[in-house]
Amino acid sequence: MSFDIQDKDVIIVGSGPGGATVAKELSQHNKKVLILEWGDNDPLDGSFRQGFRAFLFPGRSMLFTRQMLGLVRGITTGGSTVHFYATSFPVPFDMLKSHGIDIREEVEELKKELPVAPLKEEMVGPMAKRVMESAQELGYAWNKLDKFMYQDRWKPDYKFSHYGDPHQVKWSARMYVEEAIQNGTKLISGAKVRKVLFDGNQAIGVEFKKENTKHKAFAPTVVISAGGIGTPVILRASGLKRAGYDFFFDPLIGVRGTVKDIDVPTSEIPMTAGAHIQDEGYMMTDMAHPFATSAAFAAGVFRFDNIFSRKHTIQIMVKAKDELGGRLTDKGGVRKILDKNEKQKLQRGYERAKKILKNTGAKSIFKTQYLAAHPGGTVKVGDLVDSNLKTKYDNLYVCDCSVIPEAWGLPPTTTIIGLGKRLAKHLLNR
Repeated sequence: MSFDIQDKDVIIVGSGPGGATVAKELSQHNKKVLILEWGDNDPLDGSFRQGFRAFLFPGRSMLFTRQMLGLVRGITTGGSTVHFYATSFPVPFDMLKSHGIDIREEVEELKKELPVAPLKEEMVGPMAKRVMESAQELGYAWNKLDKFMYQDRWKPDYKFSHYGDPHQVKWSARMYVEEAIQNGTKLISGAKVRKVLFDGNQAIGVEFKKENTKHKAFAPTVVISAGGIGTPVILRASGLKRAGYDFFFDPLIGVRGTVKDIDVPTSEIPMTAGAHIQDEGYMMTDMAHPFATSAAFAAGVFRFDNIFSRKHTIQIMVKAKDELGGRLTDKGGVRKILDKNEKQKLQRGYERAKKILKNTGAKSIFKTQYLAAHPGGTVKVGDLVDSNLKTKYDNLYVCDCSVIPEAWGLPPTTTIIGLGKRLAKHLLNR
């Protein structure tokens, strides 16, 4: 059965920060856009049930390496930004410039367009404040981080949106998708794209599956933005067999302790402040979790005494810059190890974080199991795409974390939005 959509200018596969940005920008210029999203588009209710399916479901949104390191990704309209901690980190301008990409102008645009700023003082939770004061006492350049948040919409009794924000305080790429839809873009959710369709060397559409039925959609331009795991799987099935090798995935641990004189509220905003220990290859930030996630982290390392201590748990996340390596299977399985060097980085971060927590008065300090986030580098600029993010096939582009050519150890949302704006300009000027 065919699902022919031939009146569209562009098909975008995936609605994370890359795909959503391209869709929004093109729709503002009256381009007819179709977004195909594997996840659902259900209204966000902030529930664990909804968040689990989109972000923590084993084998779908939570993948495991052979070392049982869990790699998380968001599968819903808006991608991982629905579940991220809304932090805008510096862009690796020099690294991108060395590969022929300059997005300084686009990043300035997004900073004027989106609510990027450190939190106002009344939004800083007791955990973040205690950790920041302790780190600064010990001499760390521990400062507030820029957040993607509409702070005027915030209220003290709002829970932080770990599982999706029904109050729309936290920006997510879903907002760009909604804007694109208002401009005439069509979104089909629950659509898992299998491969790109070609006529000779030209991309002409995609094949996707929805409700166990195969469909086809056609357009003169195709942009794959299915994320660092999803994009290379689609491209490999479409003939780019070298997609999905030598990638990064930002390994991390949590360093946790308990304090009796702090009652951490559900409104505590994670990653309020932190420090980038660049010469040692890792960053540290305060990190709050809801009950279910907090309990799972404690149980995962057999700290059953900490399972019911969320209100008194104080935590620092340590995230390391890893090395390129590993491969994906044809079905998206992750075959990558956390090597000795990366474990040593995390151990050094653990030792520093432990000192900061001890200085807060925390007791029973321990570290969680390894996790990873932000997989990228699977379809690198300079290798599988050029500086305009075009593949070797005409009319086929990529825009997500997969194109970033080198690891730099920081969350990539700001960078990906900048790349999306730049790609949209290129497509409009062709």
